[in-house]
Parts: sequence; structure tokens; C-alpha cells
Amino acid sequence: MAKILLAEDEEVLRMLVVDTLEDEGHEIDEACDGEEAIKLIKQNDYDLILLDYMMPIYTGLEVIQYIRQILEKKDVKIMMLSTKSQQADQQRVLEAGANYFMAKPYSPLELVKQIEAILNGEDA
Repeated sequence: MAKILLAEDEEVLRMLVVDTLEDEGHEIDEACDGEEAIKLIKQNDYDLILLDYMMPIYTGLEVIQYIRQILEKKDVKIMMLSTKSQQADQQRVLEAGANYFMAKPYSPLELVKQIEAILNGEDA
């Protein structure tokens, strides 16, 4: 069981992902915007952080930069979830400090498969 933060502003998608990951036995915290995500990251240690790119207040990219530069949490794994899936967008996300990128739309089963690979130390 892993402790995972999901930061996603689309409520229906967030609920679907949370339900899917909880069914797999993971403990999930939820954030509906970048500000709430940062607050939770300051208070908790996570095995994996899932971030939507386009969120209110702070974007997923800004949250990654905050995690890596201000909080200096270098070990936490971060996956960006985004419809912004052009090569330049993906490169920007990885350069900011994300470990993984998954393009939307994705199936919940595909997401679970990727998460399990990450948590097991496999290349996702």
C-alpha cells in the first residue's frame, strides 16, 4: 500500500481515480488545486504525487518546481497528468522535476498499471 496525493481540479476524474486507487489498497489524499496540493505536501510524505498540469491557483508545473526547489523533496516520485501532451510540454514537465508523464485521456486501468510499475521500481 502506498500513500499517494492526487491533485486534479476535475471532480469527476478525481473521484474516479481515487476510487480506482483505493480499490487497489492505496491511501489517497486529494487536492482540487495547486495551493491545496502544496499545503498537503508540506504536511505529509508521499510515495507518489499525481498532478494535473492545468489547475487553479498554481499549475502542476509550479507545484513541481515548489516541491523540488523550495521543499527540496528530491526523492518523491511525481507523475504529471495532462492534455498538454506535445513533446515540448512533456520536456518542460520533465525538466521541472517530474519523473513521469501520462497524457489525458487515459484509462484508470492504464493509470493503475503505470503506478504499480513506478511503486515497484520498474520503468513506467
